[in-house]
Amino acid sequence: MSLSADDIGKIIKSKIADFDAPVVTAQSGVITALADGIAQIYGLEGAMAGELLEFPKGVSGMALNLEEDLVRAIIMGPYSELSEGDEVRTTGRIVEVPVGRELVGRVVNAMGEPIDGKGELATSERWPVERPAPGVVDRQPVNTPVATGIKAIDALVPIGRGQRELLIGDRQIGKTAIAIDTIINQKGKNLTCIYVAIGQTATSVARVAALLEEYGALEHTIIVSATAAEPAALQYLAPYAACTMGEWFMERGEDALVVYDDLSKHAWAYREISLALRRPPGREAYPGDVFYLHSRLLERAARLSQEKGGGSLTALPIIETQANDVSAYIPTNVISITDGQIYLEGDLFYAGTRPAISVGLSVSRVGGDAMTKALRSVAGGMRLDLAQFRALAAFAQFSSDLDKSTRDQLERGRRLTELLKQDQYQPVSLAHEVMTIFAGTNGYLDKVPVEKISEWDEQFRRWIEQTHSSLGQAIEERKALDEAMEKELRSALDEFIQGFDLGDQAGAEGS
Repeated sequence: MSLSADDIGKIIKSKIADFDAPVVTAQSGVITALADGIAQIYGLEGAMAGELLEFPKGVSGMALNLEEDLVRAIIMGPYSELSEGDEVRTTGRIVEVPVGRELVGRVVNAMGEPIDGKGELATSERWPVERPAPGVVDRQPVNTPVATGIKAIDALVPIGRGQRELLIGDRQIGKTAIAIDTIINQKGKNLTCIYVAIGQTATSVARVAALLEEYGALEHTIIVSATAAEPAALQYLAPYAACTMGEWFMERGEDALVVYDDLSKHAWAYREISLALRRPPGREAYPGDVFYLHSRLLERAARLSQEKGGGSLTALPIIETQANDVSAYIPTNVISITDGQIYLEGDLFYAGTRPAISVGLSVSRVGGDAMTKALRSVAGGMRLDLAQFRALAAFAQFSSDLDKSTRDQLERGRRLTELLKQDQYQPVSLAHEVMTIFAGTNGYLDKVPVEKISEWDEQFRRWIEQTHSSLGQAIEERKALDEAMEKELRSALDEFIQGFDLGDQAGAEGS
């Protein structure tokens, strides 16, 4: 069948008549000043706040300051080849990034462009980087745990799906390690992870990507990178882009976790941008809206109601302190926004307690609601025991004459502290957490020398998997510890303790 020229013309005319795409009128302006990654543009009267702007040579920008007779925009990319007099065009679109399952397993920059050398992204869906947070009526209580595989966190400061839990402490004492362990532990748990590196070196980001790939965690993770070598505009944009990528999963009824590493550098980047934009400086030269900078980001973490699909977005922001000063400006801001904090103490870290979590200063405002029933039943009094141990240990330094109950409490506290120590990148299962903490809180380790606790832990894990694997499977499936299971666990612990080499110290005590 052949079509004549008239028929083809009629088809084209009908298609044009039915075409209903919106018409966007692009405005153009010219750069009147250019410095420090900021362009001052004249002629963009209709520009929107946060609108994507097109600069020459494929460079993009974002309109931030909408003033009476000019627009100031941040340039998201190299600007050395731009100059005054260059034309700038509006796009009619707010800055947006690609979203979708195609990003999982990839390393992208703050604009969502792949930088891992694995080819282009196949996704066609794009969402704005700035989106309103879910309202109160669209949320439901946080009551499902994010299992980190770190005993000290799951038992003392549990994290729930939809929660905002802050990791805070000085540099190089294990904040990122906790976040990476948490990501590694999500393998097979239907939780998509997004790791945002803000202001770090490119080698640090590459190391994280290599670690996640080594432990099989990159297959459920997106890495968003805005290194220290990149413009401050991209460092400012990166966490919002990552949050949008996580919201795509949340709004489909799935669960996602975003690690912001770290928001201190994010605030520094925003301060740099704000000063270059000539916004009035406030305390410590930060702009007046620096609280809003992080609150509008972290408020987007939520657990949606069943009517909205029941998905969740969990936020793990990281803040770096200077000399343990949690009362500084940015730390106090983020502490007041989040639902609790895991405080890492330098003194504990250097004393060999790793992860160096301070029991007294760490808190989860969700608490037991974010714990499984099994873990809550065995770890209920552990936090109080450890807090009392720390207080007694400080007092015992000044007194050698202690009664037996105080000595017993100190010995129990030392063993519990040792039990919570854990090697990096070695998250453990829920069943192992429940069984070892049950042993510690019920006195099964009181005769084990402190220096042998880690050895006991490792040998017990291997032994219980070989001889009582059904017990571990039952705990994992039911997430609870009933009477029959507790009886079997007590019997297994008695049997293992009898065969474990307690050393000379325990033998002397027994005689």
